[in-house]
Amino acid sequence: MTNEDFPLPTPTPESAPYWEGLREGRLLLQKCSSCGKLRHYPRPVCDACFSMQCEWVQASGRGTIHSWTRTHHAFLPVFKQDAPYLLVTVDLEEGPRMNARLRGDGRDPVIGTSVICKLEAHDDNWVFPNFVVA
Repeated sequence: MTNEDFPLPTPTPESAPYWEGLREGRLLLQKCSSCGKLRHYPRPVCDACFSMQCEWVQASGRGTIHSWTRTHHAFLPVFKQDAPYLLVTVDLEEGPRMNARLRGDGRDPVIGTSVICKLEAHDDNWVFPNFVVA
């Protein structure tokens, strides 16, 4: 996979702190400044109280597998060489759910298995979250 083919995100004002945190080795979540609800993916409005005020808090990166899928047909051609690969939805210890790849031996994961977020550098500017069995 070449860096030219890899689909990089376009940070928004709401997501830029998330991407910066990953570059710094930290998984950050938005926390509503009005009601305290944590949320992931980054977005401008709290889905609980509709406040537009938030702060950023560091997550532990620990969670449990809520669901998973084995991807046989890559969504984009650049990922075809990786197929099949595992995608998991994880219930983070702090509450929000997060989607990412599961790294490891490729065996079918078990719902409820403990996992931890491991950050992988794509290049000097981009770091992406993945999960491994804890």
